[in-house]
Formats: sequence, structure tokens, C-alpha cells
Amino acid sequence: MFEVTIEQTFAAGHALRNYRGKCENVHGHNYRCQVTMAGDQLDPAGLLVDFVELKKAVQSVINRMDHQWLNDFPPFDSLNPSAENMAKYIYDEVLKTIPQAPGVRLESVRLWETDTSYATYRPSVA
Repeated sequence: MFEVTIEQTFAAGHALRNYRGKCENVHGHNYRCQVTMAGDQLDPAGLLVDFVELKKAVQSVINRMDHQWLNDFPPFDSLNPSAENMAKYIYDEVLKTIPQAPGVRLESVRLWETDTSYATYRPSVA
């Protein structure tokens, strides 16, 4: 099994709904997003996925979220902008834009809110 991972950063603000504690108040984070692709076979050039293409796909999602008030940003205008929901949103959006290759899958999205706290989204395997 091979894995290829890239990381990108962005800044955004939010306030958690249905939460009691300081995170219910307006605040922001310098997020770090890690996206991992996985597969068993490399292409003829010896690559699982081109880092450049993966970075482009992730950046297209991150650029829309960067320096935004997430509570007004769809789908977080109705969905709570928790790290867990944001990781799944990034996963779903990257999946729409990343070039698909046979035997290669989007494995996971990990989103750090702080240097020591993150949420990971990985789809269930049936």
C-alpha cells in the first residue's frame, strides 16, 4: 500500500452552534489540512498520484474557505462548522476535483484547529 499526503493551511473564523463553552463565541483558527491518497499500484512513472495535481485539487477547496466567516459559508450556514464537519466537507469537495486513477482512492482528510487538536474524516469501508 502506498500513500501520498499533502498539507495546506488557511485561516477562518467560526462560532459553534449548540455548544456550551468558549467555542460558542466568535473565534478563528489557523487551520492545517492534510489530505492523503492511497493505492496499491504506481503508474508507469512510479507515482501513486502527482503531488502537483493533488495540491491543486486541495487548494481549489481551501481557497474558497480562506479568510471566511464559516457560519455564513455554505454548507456551514446550516451545518455546524466543527472540525469534523469541515474535514468531511473538504473530503467531499476534493473528491469532486481530484483526477481519478484506477486503484487510487482519497483515503482521508485531517484538519488541525490547533497544533495539538485535529479531526479526521475517512469514509467507512463496507
